[in-house]
Amino acid sequence: SVKTKTVCDDVDLEALVNDMNSSFESLYSTCSSVHSESVPLLQHNGQVHVHRDQHRCATQAPQTHASPSEAQLSPASPKQRLRRSQPMHILAYILSVDLSSHLSEFCLSAYSVVSVNSSNMKGPFLFQIIKIFSEDGMGKVVEIPADMTARDLCQLLVYKSHCVDDNSWALVEHHPLLGLERCLEDHELVVQVQASMTSESRFLFRKNYAKYEFFRNPLNFFPEHMVAWCQETNGSIPPSQLLQNFLNSSSCPEIQGFLYVKEMGRKSWKKLFVFLRRSGLYFSTKGTSKEPRHLQLLADLEDSNIFTVTAGKKLHSAPTDYEFCIKPNKRTELKELRMLCTEDEQSRTSWITAFRLFKYGIVLYQNYKIPQQRKTLLSHFSTPVRSVSENSLVAMDFSGRIGRVIDNPVEAQSAAMEEGNAWRKRSQRMNILGSPSPLHPSLLSSVIHRTQLWFHGRITREESHRMIHQQGQVDGLFLLRDSQSNPKAFVLTLCHHQKIKHFQILLCEEDGQIFFSLDEGSTKFTDLIQLVEFYQLNRGVLPCKLKHPCTLVAL
Repeated sequence: SVKTKTVCDDVDLEALVNDMNSSFESLYSTCSSVHSESVPLLQHNGQVHVHRDQHRCATQAPQTHASPSEAQLSPASPKQRLRRSQPMHILAYILSVDLSSHLSEFCLSAYSVVSVNSSNMKGPFLFQIIKIFSEDGMGKVVEIPADMTARDLCQLLVYKSHCVDDNSWALVEHHPLLGLERCLEDHELVVQVQASMTSESRFLFRKNYAKYEFFRNPLNFFPEHMVAWCQETNGSIPPSQLLQNFLNSSSCPEIQGFLYVKEMGRKSWKKLFVFLRRSGLYFSTKGTSKEPRHLQLLADLEDSNIFTVTAGKKLHSAPTDYEFCIKPNKRTELKELRMLCTEDEQSRTSWITAFRLFKYGIVLYQNYKIPQQRKTLLSHFSTPVRSVSENSLVAMDFSGRIGRVIDNPVEAQSAAMEEGNAWRKRSQRMNILGSPSPLHPSLLSSVIHRTQLWFHGRITREESHRMIHQQGQVDGLFLLRDSQSNPKAFVLTLCHHQKIKHFQILLCEEDGQIFFSLDEGSTKFTDLIQLVEFYQLNRGVLPCKLKHPCTLVAL
């Protein structure tokens, strides 16, 4: 017979294929002959069973009942089995795996043995169906493994949605009927959290810039009157010592202060002196006394999570807008929730942060450091990204054959003014009808900002407040929107010191050209993109620079 050979070396393809068939037949016969130590690998009902001794499996084709005449036929020879004119197909079966709790390894196909650690698997299935919602109410269904963390799921959604991965995305547990929501910690298992949610609850995917703000600016969170050991020593709080006391499990920090506490099963609220310790949340039955006989437990930290209340006054008749809640890690009713309320936003943020620090400790700090370590590691292999810091920008002169850095400050300022006047010149391009071209600068500058993530169009003042609240209320969080009072103007909404401020952007005309300005024409820009880029580098008339764009993503 004629044998097919490769160009590089003499390899008998027919013999190679026949050897593979023989190997698969021997594997098939070996697995089928073992009855005392294992059960059939593939039953008629499609169930898969794993060899208990070797932790290996192989797929077996479903058994069919052959007729007597077919059973008497001799097996086909290798030459009959192989047809040179047709490709050889290897059939693969996708199996539904029933994973037992006592098994630690399994295989996915008959031709390769893959070991998978199932120590974190909490259910009989390897994968779970999760539905994630975006801010616009649209949902996306994803299939995730049972041991996937919230951080991993956020990374997956960032990749699928083509978002900028700046480590500020979060997965939010939202309970619309109870008016509660919280950001999942990066190490939490999504499937476990879903098990404690009701059918009306959902996961939201959005930004949260304040998730680890405590580690960046710890002194902005806990005033001295809230930290008990600072009151006792009558001293200030060094940032390093404050971090060590919260993260060290052997230390005993204590957060204290007055809170409004809702009575269980009733609509009334009481103002109590409350203490937060590692063992739980307590209140004093006698003023500000800390004696053990005057303390009563309000909530336990171990089996609970802390939530922000989104509609406190409407649902719970809260005395202020700054309500939060301690909810057990199970499907609970409204009467089982421990409702609390503070006087201002800073106090609520401090109490919620202290609860997270006491519960998770050093794990929370590790979650904060992992993205930074990964960014440092990847920086050696990826193209460096230009920083937006004003210290990284220099004036360049490209008028000659090669570019040069302009060291003279006077020359640099002159070049900047010349370049600024150049792009402000009005284009004279006209189309065949004599009207401005579709790419005319005056038309382009009026619509180009609508492509930016920080521009949100015709939203109300209240909606802008809600978006800033949901994404963290950190300094420099901003968005731009159309003005409701002036149809030709725009509004910059900016968060500073947990307060939301609004600045109107007016249009001004100079030499027939339309400009945008925040300071009544002192600083003019041809479009809103240049305005935003300027105030990202310069504070100007604003209380702080623009740092974090308030962004919505569509899944």
